[in-house]
Amino acid sequence: MNKLDNTKRAQVIAALVEGCSIRATARMTDVARNTVNKLLVELGAACSEYLTKTLVNLKCQRIQCDEIWAFCYAKQKNVTVEMAEKRICGDVWTWVAMDADTKLVCSWMVGQRDPETARLFMDDLASRLTERVQLTTDGLKAYLTAVKGAFGNDIDYAMLVKIYGNSTDGQKRYSPATCIGCETKRIKGDPDPRHINTSYIERQNLTMRMQMRRFTRLTNAFSKKIENHIASIAIHYMHYNFCRIHQTFRITPAMAAGISDHVWDLSELIDLLQ
Repeated sequence: MNKLDNTKRAQVIAALVEGCSIRATARMTDVARNTVNKLLVELGAACSEYLTKTLVNLKCQRIQCDEIWAFCYAKQKNVTVEMAEKRICGDVWTWVAMDADTKLVCSWMVGQRDPETARLFMDDLASRLTERVQLTTDGLKAYLTAVKGAFGNDIDYAMLVKIYGNSTDGQKRYSPATCIGCETKRIKGDPDPRHINTSYIERQNLTMRMQMRRFTRLTNAFSKKIENHIASIAIHYMHYNFCRIHQTFRITPAMAAGISDHVWDLSELIDLLQ
């Protein structure tokens, strides 16, 4: 990677953030696959560090949270004892928190879909906020204890539980069941019923699957190493928050949230390596 100039690095990163796989990026940019992978990991670490330091003292008012599934090396049902002893593999969940007003992704965490990861995720989210917020999540029970532990009573919290109908057997593998209704549950505080929804964060799930090749289902593009998986997510959210202009606002989410005064270009992203 040290032999690449910044122009070539920008070409590599541009391909990765637009949803190309590592092999496709290597072919398109005429860069060795191992070099692409090394740049991914090193820039991912730099982006993660920058986001951790920058996304603080946020004045968000409405937060939506959700979890998105992927897997590393093998699906959980195919993980053997030998695999588990050598590497981190199986189901991997990415927990994401988004500001509904600015579309800023203010916190994310990779782990399991369990109470421990929920607690760590909510603790991280609470540490980045300065004001009382209205929080909406899905009906995952792990949120109940996690939100209480992180925010106490200083939050307006509601759950949105979707009700799904039965899918025909032939469609279960390729498409989700049809949502036939939603049930809102006020958990704590006084959440505004008009803003109890998870539409924005669910749309962000689609953006993740479109912009990160390793999240594409029913392919062999899945992550083989958890380090690469995390690095890809870090670069994605750095690019999403600071470089990508939101179609509604015509500015980036970071600008809308007041933590950046301009649209970043890829050269600024690469400068984080320094």
